[in-house]
Amino acid sequence: MVEIGHKDVVFRRAIAKGRIRLRPKTVRLIKEGKIEKGNVLATAQIAGILAVKKTPEIIPLCHPIPLTGVDITFEFGEDYIEVTCEVRAYYKTGVEMEALTGVTVALLTIWDMVKAVEKDEKGQYPFTRIEDIRVVEKVKEPRSNRGSRT
Repeated sequence: MVEIGHKDVVFRRAIAKGRIRLRPKTVRLIKEGKIEKGNVLATAQIAGILAVKKTPEIIPLCHPIPLTGVDITFEFGEDYIEVTCEVRAYYKTGVEMEALTGVTVALLTIWDMVKAVEKDEKGQYPFTRIEDIRVVEKVKEPRSNRGSRT
């Protein structure tokens, strides 16, 4: 594990995004709340938040970080859902691994929730794919630049 004891505590934020490609019919069923397993987005959101909190347990050399906030949001396209995970903390190291973990687990949860309607007659997933997982923003800002928040 990398030594971070000499670093200053500063505000950290990271935003990661990724997409899951689905059949347009599946996207409609999710929007209408008609997936048999339950509420896809609520389940994916909670799973992603839990994953963010567990990042140092599943990625061996990540530091445990005292998180101050996590947001997971969704945007729909005709044949995809894009997941965004924003993670915030005041600490000595960045939170991009937490954001990537959160978005990835949220996407995997969506896949799990819609497996029954995504499978073809042979039990395969010819349309379903997770793609374009990336960090879109990383911020490191000293406390003095944050100003007061009321």
